[in-house]
Amino acid sequence: MLQTISLRDFVIVDQLELDLTSGFTVLTGETGAGKSILLDALSLALGERADSSQIREGCNRAEISALFRIEPNQSKELSKWLDEQGFPLEDDGQSLVLKRTVEANGRSRAFINGSVATLTQLREAGDQLVDIHGQHAHQLLLKGGAQRELLDSHAGLLPLASEVATAFKTLADSHRRLEQAENAGQDVERERERLQWQLDELTDLSPQEGEWANIQSEHARLANGAKLIGGCQEAVDILSDADNSLESTLSKVCVNISALAEHDPSLSDISQSLESASIQLDEAIHGLNRYLQKIDLDPARLAQVEERMQALHSAARKYRAETDELPKLLLETAERLDALTASQNIEALREQVKQEEATYLKLAKQLTQKRSKAAKELGELVTSAMQDLSMAGGRLEIALVPLNEGGSHGLEQIEFLVAGHAGSTPRSLAKVASGGELARISLAISVITSKASFTPTLIFDEVDAGIGGAVAETVGKLLHQLGQSHQILCVTHLPQVAAQGNHHFKISKSQSGEKTVSHVQVLCRTERVEEVARMLGGATITDTTRRHARELLEQN
Repeated sequence: MLQTISLRDFVIVDQLELDLTSGFTVLTGETGAGKSILLDALSLALGERADSSQIREGCNRAEISALFRIEPNQSKELSKWLDEQGFPLEDDGQSLVLKRTVEANGRSRAFINGSVATLTQLREAGDQLVDIHGQHAHQLLLKGGAQRELLDSHAGLLPLASEVATAFKTLADSHRRLEQAENAGQDVERERERLQWQLDELTDLSPQEGEWANIQSEHARLANGAKLIGGCQEAVDILSDADNSLESTLSKVCVNISALAEHDPSLSDISQSLESASIQLDEAIHGLNRYLQKIDLDPARLAQVEERMQALHSAARKYRAETDELPKLLLETAERLDALTASQNIEALREQVKQEEATYLKLAKQLTQKRSKAAKELGELVTSAMQDLSMAGGRLEIALVPLNEGGSHGLEQIEFLVAGHAGSTPRSLAKVASGGELARISLAISVITSKASFTPTLIFDEVDAGIGGAVAETVGKLLHQLGQSHQILCVTHLPQVAAQGNHHFKISKSQSGEKTVSHVQVLCRTERVEEVARMLGGATITDTTRRHARELLEQN
């Protein structure tokens, strides 16, 4: 459950910390007051793309953090994911903090429990914590892919659907290899012989990963051995062995300045710097001596290295490759030869295709069976909800339209069909439903599918747009019921919905100097009457609208 959301310098919010609780919470306010800003900020904390324009004007950085309390029914799975990703829960085992910062230069950073995270990790965590239903969600229902995903998600079929997609890809790859093998002729045998000859030669050469860089380094050292020894010995002489070596001179200077620092403490820092320089010089001298003890002149080894370099260079020129890419070329040649040899065994490929086709069909038929059952149940639930949303007699059917050939999504296409009133034939949702009907059907589906959701926090951002009157009251009751099992946050313009909330936040804006600032107010009972009355009557609030507002609130 979302406990606290904190904003700093985000859009028109300078600083805000909002504490939330369980149940149904409504957010209201005049148009442009910033109701959706809170949801936009939360979306950033959940991994949405950031934009420097979201930083409050005149500021260099926006910061958003969201504190969640992990419910017992989700702690095991989420804790396992967090441990695998390296983000263990806080000490109490129930607190999880998602944080996002956005810089003026466009750069953004993400954090989970104080540790740096990727946006993908932030989104994966957020998907287990919050489900957001946007005000344009109904438009997605017009897309077949969205309808299929909605059904599979509601029925818990996404893992099985993923297995079907994987099996289909495997089968398609095998079909392609079989077709290539059947179309190949003598060219295949010639290519196989060429690859075998190339593989034998590269195997004899046996190039190793990183060998070229290492052997170049060794050659440079061996070829310049005398120069290296002479240069290092000369450096040791100057630094420590000569009568007036740098080591002895620096030591005298250190002693003198240290003595002077006793008379003038301002020389202490200089004395310390000289001591550090003396220590570093001593370390450099020891390092040079160790180097001189290890290095030697080895003409025989130099000849071996040069011979190996020539062999690698010749092979690279022959196969038109970079020298350091020879190990990769060896592996690729072996893989291509294996694939080509396997591709010539047409009977084995045919048997493989047959087995993979059986695997795909088995999984796809399981998916079809489960989808059929889930489609019937979801259709009945949405149909029942439609009766209370001014669509009496209407119904929703979810059709499984068989495909001529199976695909990565299974053996059928999912299509939502709707009948707007009694006696009409269900037809495609895109062709039948008006904008208002589509919004109501979408809302019914959102509420029904959310009831089965394990996501603890559900957010509805003006999903009630386009409805009103008794329908709005019904929507409010549906969300209120949903708030008994989930934490619900709802941005709304409808007084009938706002009155059903267990908690009520009012969003407003004001002028602070030349800047506009957004504020959030937790409303008490009396203040809720005024806000609901404003939503009912607009700018002018009368005793009649206040009385109506009280009636709406008393029904909750």
